[in-house]
Amino acid sequence: MPAGGLGTRFLPFTRVIPKELLPLVDTPIIDRVVSDCALSGIERVVIVGAPGKSALEAYFRPSPRVAERLEAEGRIRELEQLRRPERLAEVVVVQQLEAKGNGHAVLVARDAVGEEPFAMLWGDDIVTGAASGVAQLVAARERLGGGSVAAGMRVPRAWSARYGMFSGEPVDARTIRVSGIVEKPDPVDAPSDLASVHGYVLEPRIFDVLADQPPGHGGEIWLSDAVSRLAQDDPVWAIELEGRRYDAGDRAGYVAAFVDTALERSDTAEALREHLRQAGWKEPGG
Repeated sequence: MPAGGLGTRFLPFTRVIPKELLPLVDTPIIDRVVSDCALSGIERVVIVGAPGKSALEAYFRPSPRVAERLEAEGRIRELEQLRRPERLAEVVVVQQLEAKGNGHAVLVARDAVGEEPFAMLWGDDIVTGAASGVAQLVAARERLGGGSVAAGMRVPRAWSARYGMFSGEPVDARTIRVSGIVEKPDPVDAPSDLASVHGYVLEPRIFDVLADQPPGHGGEIWLSDAVSRLAQDDPVWAIELEGRRYDAGDRAGYVAAFVDTALERSDTAEALREHLRQAGWKEPGG
């Protein structure tokens, strides 16, 4: 899980706190992503951090001083909330010492991941619905008989320049066999309307491809370039995710995720709805 970015879209907050720890009410974004992994049966999560982002690792570690205080005061509910992150999964943090691109970040995790298929999820991308994004990727891999699987979302072609866009042949209404990923094309050059989002389940051979991957745009190693190369020899599928997706690495996407999370919670929904009504907001259908 790459989480070494500088978070410049959220300055000045990210001067001292990683953007992945931005809260959705009281739960950091990255907690939601790790929780989805745990619920999908993934027991070990590797986070690729960077210098100055030690708070990411601290979030998933025990906090004895706070735990001792809560225990002494008999605050059992708060104690369970404190301990929940450290019990989600085995969280391993490795450091990307140089900002050489998101493909390089994945390569940095090679020794920690090992030579086995793995989920690669962006630390600020959230999917809600009946099944998490990672659960849908794992299920698709089983259904398709193996290979690597990428998460996709249909977007208006006018938005193509914001995303990596998949090219390939349709397998069914929600699946294509990928032949490549075109990074942020002009709308007229977009090979499809299926955009790369959220993450992948990747075969370990991607590490060999990344190790041999020349720098691309901006002198960085891009994961999408490596996936395109992988697709020339090995099966790579892209599925259209079901559910609602939030790009919480973007200000507007983060605010939408925060508000929707608050509206779903029994301890905040009523007060927030009342506030919005007083501000002149009307519920859909109201």
